[in-house]
Amino acid sequence: MSFSAQDSAFMARAITLARRGLYTTDPNPRVGCVIVQDDQIVGEGWHERAGEPHAEVAALKAAGDQARGATVYVTLEPCCHHGRTPPCTAALATSGVTRVVAAMLDPSPQMSGKGLGQLEGAGIASSVGLMEAQAAELNPGFIKRLQCGRPLLRVKLAVSIDGRTALANGESQWITGEAARADVQQWRARSSVILTGIGTVLADDPSLNVRGLNTGRQPMRVIVDSNLSISPDAKVLNIDGSVMIASSCDDADLTEALTNKGARVISMPGASGGVDLTALMQHLASLEVNEVHVEAGAVLCGALLHEGLVDELLLYVAPHIMGDSAKGMFRIPELSAMQNRIALKTKDVRVIGDDLRIHLLVEQS
Repeated sequence: MSFSAQDSAFMARAITLARRGLYTTDPNPRVGCVIVQDDQIVGEGWHERAGEPHAEVAALKAAGDQARGATVYVTLEPCCHHGRTPPCTAALATSGVTRVVAAMLDPSPQMSGKGLGQLEGAGIASSVGLMEAQAAELNPGFIKRLQCGRPLLRVKLAVSIDGRTALANGESQWITGEAARADVQQWRARSSVILTGIGTVLADDPSLNVRGLNTGRQPMRVIVDSNLSISPDAKVLNIDGSVMIASSCDDADLTEALTNKGARVISMPGASGGVDLTALMQHLASLEVNEVHVEAGAVLCGALLHEGLVDELLLYVAPHIMGDSAKGMFRIPELSAMQNRIALKTKDVRVIGDDLRIHLLVEQS
């Protein structure tokens, strides 16, 4: 299928609109839509929040009667099933539009292509694939969850130029500057979950919430705490938002104390006596978690990496040296050969204040 320069321009606008929902649509995908009549935009919209109108419905409302005979550009194949809202294919079919261009198919293997198929059945010319890569960038976690049964997992680390995350005594505040710390809030805000381990909670007593951005929502905080060592007075349990604690023990008294603080405690024992991290990711996927943002120490980060659960690394590298006695990024089993190295691919490098932000993809074997 070939597309014109005008097609590309209108789809680019739809992608720009979709980005407006970066922090708010979870667990739904970020989607934008543009409706064009005689080479002029007559309606546009984007999905803002789960339970509210989808992008296509918002754009159709804006277009009104001008939708009849128009072309629709949408960043994701229109849904054809009843969820929190009615199917968009039905709204499009009754609107009088004559052509729909989707950037990409629905990532669900069960639904992929069915939406466009329904539109074709209603006499609406449909095509897909225009700016597909750019559209997929909007929803990496949503795609990962539907195709692989687990969320996308992104590990964020603040490190010195020699790869150290804390001094030997545990002191780590602050490795990076204010600009880098503010940038982290944007990555927290787009995530479904902020994940950490009990070691970080005991050492730093973090809040793990989004600050400085008015998003209207807070990601769920998930703490990996094998022995339920967390104090009921921990900050993470005493601020707004939901908290889940994953453990490998069944202590009824500790569970009750934490439940009384509003936390949800789940037991997921693994073979080694700790938490089964793979099962935890699968459980989070069942809760419609798309993106997991990890801020943890070397033990948990190493375990996630060793089990093949890490998809991306977000490294904030500060221009100073902390020495070889300071703590490293990942505690993983010793490698016996260079061929066993974990391969990474650089996605983006940029300067944030005085620090570098390096965005890396983990090459899955």
